[in-house]
Amino acid sequence: MSTAEPPLPPDPHALPALEALTSTPSRRYLSDRPIPEDVLWAILDAAVLGPSGGNRQSWGWVVVTDPAIKARVAVWYREGWERAYGSRREELLGADPSATGLSPASYRAAEHLAGHIHEAPVWVLPVLRDAADSTNPRLGASVYGAVQQLQLAARAYGIGSTLTTFHTTHEAELRTLLGLPDDVLSMALIPLGYPARGRWTRPKRQPAEQVVHWNRWGETRPDR
Repeated sequence: MSTAEPPLPPDPHALPALEALTSTPSRRYLSDRPIPEDVLWAILDAAVLGPSGGNRQSWGWVVVTDPAIKARVAVWYREGWERAYGSRREELLGADPSATGLSPASYRAAEHLAGHIHEAPVWVLPVLRDAADSTNPRLGASVYGAVQQLQLAARAYGIGSTLTTFHTTHEAELRTLLGLPDDVLSMALIPLGYPARGRWTRPKRQPAEQVVHWNRWGETRPDR
């Protein structure tokens, strides 16, 4: 999806941290406008400075720009989307968003990404070493904080992203395609691109007072 004349790039140093934290929703309508390599390196630098369990940094960050690789993985991604959501399109579009957590607009945005993810100019796949056979339910603690830093750094440069995992049903094939070591597990697929539509805005979430418990589950306090 190409855009018209691109806007001037933002000053990445001018975005306050708390504004970034409260105005970085998933961006799924992404243009194919190239991302300058120096900007991409700045985003990756921010990611690897993120938290790592025990500071082991047992990760890798696979950057994919090759159209042939993206085309192959996009097929797997769409299979995963179709299995989880696409086959239930009418049901989910007609359901109460409060019950599903998925508004019609959010569904259509995710559906669009499934059909156009290959157009995003850059993908980043964070992977973990010694994780392929892990049964640790908290395995992601060693990488997802750093993933969030990657996404916030992208936001500072006006670049949209979303954390996706629909490709993971083809983990073995992905490992072969990307030449990953046998012990590696991919933890996400993050498409990066300048937004083609939408805006930076506060995501819709439940109020903190409805989900925060004090000292014991069920003990709540009013929000300020």
